[in-house]
This record gives sequence, C-alpha cells and structure tokens, in this order.
Amino acid sequence: MSILIFADQANGKIKKASFEAVQYGAKVAAQLGTTATAVVLGPAENAELAALGNYGVSKVLYVADNRLHEVESTAFTKVIAEAAEKEGAKVIVFPHNFDGKAIAPRVAARLKAGLVAGAISYPDTSNGFVVKKNVFSGKAFANINITSDRKVIAVLPNTFPLTPGSGTATVEAFAATISDADFKVKVVKVETVSGDVPLTEAEIIVSGGRGLKGPENWGIVEDLAKVLGAATASSRPVADAGWRPHHEHVGQTGLTVRPNLYIAIGISGAIQHLAGVNGSKVIVVINKDPEAPFFKAADYGIVGDAFEVVPKLTEAVKQFKQ
Repeated sequence: MSILIFADQANGKIKKASFEAVQYGAKVAAQLGTTATAVVLGPAENAELAALGNYGVSKVLYVADNRLHEVESTAFTKVIAEAAEKEGAKVIVFPHNFDGKAIAPRVAARLKAGLVAGAISYPDTSNGFVVKKNVFSGKAFANINITSDRKVIAVLPNTFPLTPGSGTATVEAFAATISDADFKVKVVKVETVSGDVPLTEAEIIVSGGRGLKGPENWGIVEDLAKVLGAATASSRPVADAGWRPHHEHVGQTGLTVRPNLYIAIGISGAIQHLAGVNGSKVIVVINKDPEAPFFKAADYGIVGDAFEVVPKLTEAVKQFKQ
C-alpha cells in the first residue's frame, strides 16, 4: 500500500499546507510499513522539491509542464491519477486547502476511492481504516471508515505541527499524458493579494470587527499584527461595509482559519464567525461588552475598550521583544 502526496506550489514555492500533507503522508507510510512519494505539478524550484525530503518522502515526481502553472482541476486530476497508477498508490493525500478541495474529490471519483475531506487524525487501522474529521462547523467529530481499495485523504491545514528532519528526496521527472483538451478552464487574469503573511497559512491572526467603529481606526489592528508577525482579518460586516477587502473576511461564508493564536478585537462572535475560527489553538477576545457571545468560545478574554486595551497590548509586546 504505497502513499502518494500532492504537494501544492505557487510561484515555484511549496505551500505550508503541502509540507503538512507531505509530513502526514510520510507518517502514514511509516505506520503502514510502505513508501511515500510526493508529486509536484508546474514550474518549481529544485531546492523546493528536494526540501520535501525533510518531511519524510524519499522521492518526488516532478511534472515540469508550464501549462500547469495555474491550477486547472481537470488536468491536475488526470496527472495525479496517472502518478497514483505509476506508483501503485493505495492512499493519496492532499492538503485541504483551496486547490486540494477542488482536486481531491475528482481524484477520488476517478480512482473509485473513498474520501475523507478535512482529516484531523492519522488513520486508525486497528479495525479497518478509520480517519477522524470535524463536522457541523467544528461542533462534533465523525470517524470515517474508508472501505474502498484506494483511499483519498485531505489533511486539514494547521492540524499537525511541522517537525522537519534532515532527509533527502530524489527528484524524478514524470511525463504525464495530458493535452490541451484536458484544460477545460482558461485563466485569463490573476490578481495577487499583497501581504506579508498569507491568511490561510498564518500562525497568528489579529482580527477586527464593527467595534472598531470605522476603517480609520484599523491602524491599531495593523500595529498589533506587525509586532506579532501576524496576518490581519475581519468579520463579515466589516468586509461588507468596505472597511477591509473581502479576502480578509473569515467565517462561515469566508475563509476558515486554524492559527495557533486568534485575537478578536471588537467582534461579537456570531455563530457564523465562530464557524470559521473555532479550530484556532488559542482564542483571545477583546470586547467592552461582557455579554458578547465570543467570550464563551475564548480561551482568554479582556473586557475593555479596544482603543485603550490594544495600544497597551501592542506596547507590551514591543517591550517583551526588546
């Protein structure tokens, strides 16, 4: 039972969620007493490919096709399915990010494989092949027993801490049989979001809500994020009001994030917002309303005016780092 892991890349750099998936797949391979191989599609730097060996794989299949620079799920599905056939892979692992969500179900359908999307545990093979995942917006867990011959697992980002080693991986060119007809969608324009830390990969997030009263006050969020090395986010009402761009909106109808630390400033904590952040390791809430629902989900809470508390917190972090 070989393991194949899809390692997602952007602009030649392997994404953090893919390193997590590679590490997960390598550990599953060790658990099952088999080998693990990563597959990378599109232009990527050689150093990035070799670095995958630090996370447990011994081989990387590299498809150096410029047509795969942008993710096209139909073409990617065909290539990954071919790689799985070549390796005799019985388990195929994906990161459960935007690209993984688009490709993993297609690969599962193509290979007639069972799928667990958003896995938060390693497989329990004591009685079948059981993988745990969150359900009902993180309010409960489901243990899924995959009974098909082939199995597809998409790993929820920021669930398994990265512990890189010093391994090496050989890079092997893989020639997939794809044609222009396999590209059903044509990318005509790409708008890149600027920022120091991608929100979906951030270890720390500082988020603001309507309690900040207006976009002119967003500086206190950005100042705290800067000293913490964090990404900034917002609640949906803030994005809808145009205070912040929609790509910063986290919640049930926005991005789902799982940082190590989530700081919510002036956010009441409606259930729709909680659905997008309740996977955070630690939640800190700053709100002047002691009855704000968010306090029930918080690990730490500060009841106080954000305009007084946040600047003091920012200064305290600066002093701590000196």
